[in-house]
Amino acid sequence: MTLDNLTPATGSTHSRKRVGRGQGSGMGKTASRGCNGQKSRSGYKIKRNFEGGQQPLSKRLPKIGFFSRVSKPYSINVDRVKVVAALEELTLDSIRSVHKMAGTVSKVKLIGAGASALASKIKDDNITYTGK
Repeated sequence: MTLDNLTPATGSTHSRKRVGRGQGSGMGKTASRGCNGQKSRSGYKIKRNFEGGQQPLSKRLPKIGFFSRVSKPYSINVDRVKVVAALEELTLDSIRSVHKMAGTVSKVKLIGAGASALASKIKDDNITYTGK
């Protein structure tokens, strides 16, 4: 066997269906498109969400809710969570080691009366605090 006489395995390939080539082919006249109508025309393409002129379901239902793509910081009240206030350095990793947070948290905001006192301990740009 050489490269010039390779053939596919028997039954693995099929000839293409040739529609609209006469009645004897079995795919003549309407070329398997049914009767007349929009779907039988060339260039027909139905739009996504189209329901035949009826008001689509997405427009009939009330629009509720909103999802902001702006990431909001995770707030920690340092008056209640004393272990965070007791840390020597405030970084995301050090806060994660003592306080349970989701892995997706990328920003932390320290709130409470004692938050501004911790400003000198913050070593990470993703940690902010409230207060004067």
